[in-house]
Amino acid sequence: MRLDKKDLVLIKGGATNFLTGSFISAISKAVNSFLDIGRSLGTAIRRIIGNDLC
Repeated sequence: MRLDKKDLVLIKGGATNFLTGSFISAISKAVNSFLDIGRSLGTAIRRIIGNDLC
């Protein structure tokens, strides 16, 4: 079976769809990492300003 050019354009799948489960998981982990860094930095700044160091 040979496919014409118009048939080849209609094929979807593989690497063309970037919203896969692994992509969403990677974005979620990146966002969580940035939030953790922000929390740690904010806590450190608050402790330094409040002179609440161990």
